[in-house]
Amino acid sequence: MKKLIQNGTVVTAADTYQADVLIEGERVIAIGHNLDAGGAEVIDASGCYLFPGGIDPHTHLDMPFGGTTTADDFETGTRAAAFGGTTTIVDFCLTSKGQTLSDAIKTWHGKADNKAVIDYGFHLMIAEANDSVLEQLEQVVSEEGITSLKVFMAYKNVFQADDETLFKTLIRAKELGALVQVHAENGDVIDYLIKQALDNGNTDPIYHAHTRPPVAEGEATGRAIALTALADSQLYVVHVSCAEAVQRIAEARERGLNVYGETCPQYLALDISYLEKPDFEGAKYVWSPPLREKWNQDVLWSALKNGILQTVGSDQCSFNFEGQKDLGKGDFTKIPNGGPLIEDRFSILYSEGAHKGRISLNQFVDITSTKSAKLFGMFPKKGTIAVGSDADIVIFNPNATRTISAKTHHMNVDYNPFEGMEVNGEVISVLSRGNFVVREQEYVGAAGNGRFIRRNKFQRP
Repeated sequence: MKKLIQNGTVVTAADTYQADVLIEGERVIAIGHNLDAGGAEVIDASGCYLFPGGIDPHTHLDMPFGGTTTADDFETGTRAAAFGGTTTIVDFCLTSKGQTLSDAIKTWHGKADNKAVIDYGFHLMIAEANDSVLEQLEQVVSEEGITSLKVFMAYKNVFQADDETLFKTLIRAKELGALVQVHAENGDVIDYLIKQALDNGNTDPIYHAHTRPPVAEGEATGRAIALTALADSQLYVVHVSCAEAVQRIAEARERGLNVYGETCPQYLALDISYLEKPDFEGAKYVWSPPLREKWNQDVLWSALKNGILQTVGSDQCSFNFEGQKDLGKGDFTKIPNGGPLIEDRFSILYSEGAHKGRISLNQFVDITSTKSAKLFGMFPKKGTIAVGSDADIVIFNPNATRTISAKTHHMNVDYNPFEGMEVNGEVISVLSRGNFVVREQEYVGAAGNGRFIRRNKFQRP
């Protein structure tokens, strides 16, 4: 059945205009006025924006870490994402040394099959870059449609790869048309600082931040950029949190290097003081990189506005405070790293960004959806509202306000890091490929409706 969304204001990365949107099946078939509805279901969006569905380029669902597993799987995580205005995610598929890449990918498909509520793709972690792995990558990129590869520069003896692995991955990615992502922190230095902290009896959550200083992020970012330049390749720095990393990315882009950056809502709205909350409450805010001094927020907002950073991902990696985060009582290194962030990414960027004038409305769409679609090989199928594009549409009331709370969120976790924060604007309804997932703030989707996206090769946007 056709659907006609009337009386809304369409907002894309390039334009803002009033128009009706006609949907047939999974796609938009017409945009304009006085459209021939032909018996279509009419949806009134008076007073609302019509945004392209959000694309979250950075999630960790059903992921093992630190002796436990994230609280949100592909069903609860993607349902929460939909309530927050996100219609596509790209999740990180972990690999292990000695394991074939195809086996790792099968494992991640098994986690998502018949569970995902919205569409999804995978990034692939590269743990080693021997001849076998480098050869397997051609099939991963060309046949699996997984066109982004992640290398960790931190988490020594767990995920961390050496510079040779990163460099070889960059060279191979250039050949195959893949985008290399880095978690940019100096894992060797951090490992030393952690051992010193524990030897000195410093075990509280705040020491998670003190042992992962901004300079360690800036150094690793600069090193990754230098290797990218040497390989003449392309690089995407995930979860940028501080001025030191922003400066390295800005310098690289000024030189014309093919380098991109992502930040996250937590770094835009929270700061290091949250890690000092009493009664171990600071553990709720333990993730990597850690929260920074508050002044870094202005640097990040400016970088988004000026195009130094292109995207905002959630880095969703949820663990319950009780039964998971509290594994680290008495030793901050045992606190599972990550937070429940997938649901509020869209709202915080709108409220703190577009509503407050830090970024324009069109930049909001670009940052939450369009640029990720372009960087990760999904545009124009995803990331815009246009004839022929997937009908991934968010009906958003800019005049409403809501208070973020674990009591009302849809993530499968017992706290919300933004608890009590009032935000302007509210998601009313969400369509994924023409079907409602959320309608008038009620869930009407179904597990398994989400589809795996085989993405196109990287092209410089």
